[in-house]
Amino acid sequence: MVVQTQAAAPTRRQYSHREILEVMSGLMLAMLTSMISTSVVGTALPTIVGELGGQDQYSWVASATMLTMTVSTPLWGKLSDVFGRKLLFQTALGLFVAASLVAGLSQNMGELIAARAVQGLGVGGLSALAQVILGDIVSPRERGRYSGYMGAVFGISTVAGPLLGGFIVDTDWLGWRWCFYVVVPFAVVSFLVIQKVLKLPKVRRSASIDIWGATTITASASALMLLLTLGGNEFEWNSFWTYFLAAICLLMLALAVLAERTSRNPILPPRLFRNRTFVLTGLASLFVGMAMFGAMIYLPQYLQIVKGLSPTNSGLMTLPMVVALFLAGVISGKIVTQTGRWKIFPVAGLLIVAIGLFLLSKLHVDSSEWLIGFDVAVLGVGLGLSMQMLILAAQNGSELRDMASTTSGVSFFRSLGGAVGVAAFGAILTNRLKDEMASMLSAAHIALPGGADVKLGSPEAIQHLPGPIRNIVLESFTRGLETVFLVGVPIAVLGFVCALLLKELPLRGSGTTPPEAKPLTKDDLVLAGLLLELVVQRIERANGTRSALLTAVARMAPPDDRPERERARSVAHGVLRPTSRALLAQAASPQKDLVTGGIS
Repeated sequence: MVVQTQAAAPTRRQYSHREILEVMSGLMLAMLTSMISTSVVGTALPTIVGELGGQDQYSWVASATMLTMTVSTPLWGKLSDVFGRKLLFQTALGLFVAASLVAGLSQNMGELIAARAVQGLGVGGLSALAQVILGDIVSPRERGRYSGYMGAVFGISTVAGPLLGGFIVDTDWLGWRWCFYVVVPFAVVSFLVIQKVLKLPKVRRSASIDIWGATTITASASALMLLLTLGGNEFEWNSFWTYFLAAICLLMLALAVLAERTSRNPILPPRLFRNRTFVLTGLASLFVGMAMFGAMIYLPQYLQIVKGLSPTNSGLMTLPMVVALFLAGVISGKIVTQTGRWKIFPVAGLLIVAIGLFLLSKLHVDSSEWLIGFDVAVLGVGLGLSMQMLILAAQNGSELRDMASTTSGVSFFRSLGGAVGVAAFGAILTNRLKDEMASMLSAAHIALPGGADVKLGSPEAIQHLPGPIRNIVLESFTRGLETVFLVGVPIAVLGFVCALLLKELPLRGSGTTPPEAKPLTKDDLVLAGLLLELVVQRIERANGTRSALLTAVARMAPPDDRPERERARSVAHGVLRPTSRALLAQAASPQKDLVTGGIS
C-alpha cells in the first residue's frame, strides 16, 4: 500500500549545464571548507595543546568531530525529506559556521572539544546532503559527468588542510585560532550561492519524524565510535568498558532494527536492506572508508617521521594522489555519461586501491620521493574511480522516495569504515612499533629508560635522537606502517568483491540529447501524459493476473522481495502518475521552452 503522505514524488526539473555548475559551486565550496576544517587542525594541534593545555585530551579534538559526523549522517538525509533539502543544507552550514567561531574563541580544551563536536554535526549534514541534492537535480545517467568534481573535493582538502594549517601556525600575525576563522568567509559565500541558485520543487512529504529510530541508531553508532576511539588508549581492550560499550552498541542496534520495522517514516527503511544494490554499495563503501582513511591518516606520519618532511612538504607530497583522484573521477564520470556503463569503474578502482596499498607497504626509510609520489598516485586513481561511482550506483538502484535515505546511508557506512580503519590501523601500528623497537634495541644491546614504551615525541624530536636510536625508531616505524598498509590490501579486496557482485542496472535518464532531436509539441506532451495515465489506471485495475504490462512496469522498480503487483503500483503512483501530470501541466503552460529529448 502506498502511504498518501509520500505519494507526490518530485517531478524532476530539467536543469541546464550552467545551472548545475552554479549549484555545484555552492555545494563543493561548502564541502571543501568543512573538510578542510577537519584536516587543518592536525598541523596546528601541537600548538593548540601547548597554549590551552590538556595533553591527555589531545585525541578528542579530532575524535569528537569524527564521532558526531558519523552518527549524524543518516539523520540529516531523513530530516531533509521532512523539512526540505535546501533548508537542512543551510542549517548544517550555519551550525558549521557557528561552531567554527566558537572553536576559534575557545579558552580551554573542553570548550574546543565541544565546538569540534558541533562542527562534526555540520560536516555530517554537508557531506550527506550535497550528494542528495546532486541526486535531485541530475539524473543518474548525467550524474557521472559531475560526480568526479565532488570526489576531487576530498583529495584537495587533504592537501589544502595541512598546507593551510602549517602556513597559519607559522605566521606570527595570525595564530592557531585562524585555523577555525579562515573557513567562515567561504562558508558564508556558499550559503549565499545556495540561497540564490538552488531552486528545488516543494514536495508534500510525511511530517512524522522517527524519534525512536533516531535515538537508537545514534546510540548504537555512538557506542561503537566511543569503543573504537577510546579502546586501547583510555582503557584496555580486555576491560569492563570494552564489554559495556559493545553490549550497549548491540542492544541499541537490535532496538533500532525493531524501531525501523515498526515506524511509519523510518530513517533507514528496512526495504533498503532488501535491496541488493544498497547492501553491496554500503559494504563496499565501508571497506573503502577503512582503507582510505587508514592510509590517509598514517601516510603523513611516514612522511614526517621517517622522511623528516615538514607538515607543509608532507602535504605537497600528496599532490600526485589529488591530481590522479581528480582526473580519474572526471574522466570516468564523462565516460559513464556517454556510455551509461558504470560497473567497471568501482570494480577496477577497488582493485587499484589494493595495488596502491600494496605498493605503499613496500616503502622503506630510504625510498625516493619519486617512488612515494607514484605509489600515492596509484592510490588516488583507485579512489577516484570508486568513491563517487558507489554512491551513483546506490542512488540509481533506489526508488526516488528513498534517495535521501540511500545516499546518507552509504555515506554513513563510509564514515563508519573510516572510524574503524583509523582505530584498527592505529592499534596495529602501536603494537608492531612496540615489538619492533623492543627487538631491535635488544639486538643492539641498547637500554632506554622505560624500555621500548618510551614516548617518541614529535617528528622533530625524533630527528634529534642519537643516531643509533633514531635509526631504530625510523626502521621500527617503517615496519609498523608496512603492516598497516598490508592489512589494508585484503580490506580493499573485500570491497572489490562487493563491487564485482553488483548488478549493473541501466542508469535512469536519457543521457545527452542528440543535436538533431526535435522539440516535443504540446500535442506530443498531452499524448504522452494521457498514455502514462492510462498505464497507471491499468495497473490499478490489475486483479493479480499476470500480464506483460504489469511485469514491464514492475521491472522499473529496484529489485526487492515485494510482490510484482505491489512493485508495479509503487512505480505507477510514485513515478508514472507524477510524470503524467507534469507533462499535461507543461502542455497547458504558455512557456515556449518545452521538454526536449527523453523523459528521465
